[in-house]
Amino acid sequence: MKNRPHVLENIYRFSETLFKKSYPFFKRIGPTLTNRIMVKGEEIGKGWAFNCQMCGQCILHSTGMTCPMNCPKNLRNGPCGGVRADGNCEVIPELPCVWVQAWQRSQAMTIYTDEIQIIQPPVNRTLQNTSSWINMVEG
Repeated sequence: MKNRPHVLENIYRFSETLFKKSYPFFKRIGPTLTNRIMVKGEEIGKGWAFNCQMCGQCILHSTGMTCPMNCPKNLRNGPCGGVRADGNCEVIPELPCVWVQAWQRSQAMTIYTDEIQIIQPPVNRTLQNTSSWINMVEG
């Protein structure tokens, strides 16, 4: 499934729309239960599909449906410059560079293709292990 970014971006867009529409319900059940439900759901779903690192600031749609937090250097705006000639990581040579994969997969997308060009803010470590969906809706 990871190598089918077009399918994943459609699932992502559907999930985003569904969460935004159901957010009023989640607000009524309270922040504690909502956080438990959403964090556990993201850990399971995004963990399985993307090896999600639970940064709380998901930008999968901007990175070819590839989690940039899997980069050993946690880079969110492209490769470090140490990408090996074979496209693998300089830190973990047997690991394909996350950003090479992100670029390749973004080119197979049709909805968010150009999002990879957008400069992302640095990682806010205080959001680690929180729900990126809740953080997105609440700003």
